[in-house]
Amino acid sequence: MANKRVVLAAALLCAATVACSTSRSSTPPQTATAAPAMKAVVSVKELMRFTIDPLADNIFDAVTWDITKKGIAETKPTTEEDWEKVKIGAVTLAEAIYLLKVPRPFAPDGDVNNSTGPNPPELSPAQIKAKVDKDPVLWDAKIEALRNAAKEIMQIADRKDVDALFEASADVDNACEACHLEYWYPGDRAAVDEDARQRARFDPSARKKKK
Repeated sequence: MANKRVVLAAALLCAATVACSTSRSSTPPQTATAAPAMKAVVSVKELMRFTIDPLADNIFDAVTWDITKKGIAETKPTTEEDWEKVKIGAVTLAEAIYLLKVPRPFAPDGDVNNSTGPNPPELSPAQIKAKVDKDPVLWDAKIEALRNAAKEIMQIADRKDVDALFEASADVDNACEACHLEYWYPGDRAAVDEDARQRARFDPSARKKKK
């Protein structure tokens, strides 16, 4: 009788083990829920016009030296509000530029980017897309270059360093222009290079040496 009970217990244990194993194996593995894909609202051209360009002006307009008949007219941030505006521009630029990584049309429907006629001044949206599709690594590199320049401005705004802001704002401008010359109006490269040479003739550091 005792032997029968031992055999029965062993059989029950075996059945339970098999059932448990079967239950575990039939349970589908848990998978992480994928984050919803980001969907663009506007084209690249509109994103630049209504978001990136206006906030970049917070940086470009913050510190300037203009030659006038009365001498050098200087603009620079002097108050907490002035530096706050610079920081807002830098932070927004650093974050918003990554929105160019979200797939979106390069111009609104029907906008050919002034690319009509025998010598169009700008690349068409289709031409820009073809360039990006051919070398997406270069597109990402242009985005990263501008983001790094904006991050530099963020640090300068915290230090409230006017001279560094002037130099770094040129880095932002150069990063913007490098992207535009690659994807927007590559035919203007010679004219832009000449303009840069003309601007280089004015060195704001010379103003400081005279003091």
